[in-house]
Amino acid sequence: VQLQASGGGLVQAGGSLRLSCAASGLTFNRYYMMWFRQAPGKEREFVASISRSGGTSYYEGSVKGRFTISRDNAKNAVYLQMNSLKPEDSAVYYCAAVRFATQAPGDVEWWGQGTQVTVSS
Repeated sequence: VQLQASGGGLVQAGGSLRLSCAASGLTFNRYYMMWFRQAPGKEREFVASISRSGGTSYYEGSVKGRFTISRDNAKNAVYLQMNSLKPEDSAVYYCAAVRFATQAPGDVEWWGQGTQVTVSS
């Protein structure tokens, strides 16, 4: 299984980025897909999740209304559109796959390699 995240970069506060995660080696539509993030010195935290069909999504409170998770099961891909970015959103962002709904990093079955997002003030 491979989860290849991309799309990170340096952006000014208030800007936008779109992260992508391409999955291979798994039956994609059987997995909930999630994004987590980890800032230096902090624990990895849940950001957003999307159900197998894409019909249901959940967000961590501080990103609700600014971030949107989506998926394309035909392309085995999940996305995270991040708008109105803030310096506190700076972190390494990881995509993840799990076969049941969870927000706990310890439950994740497959992790991507991470992509760095840096938001300057």
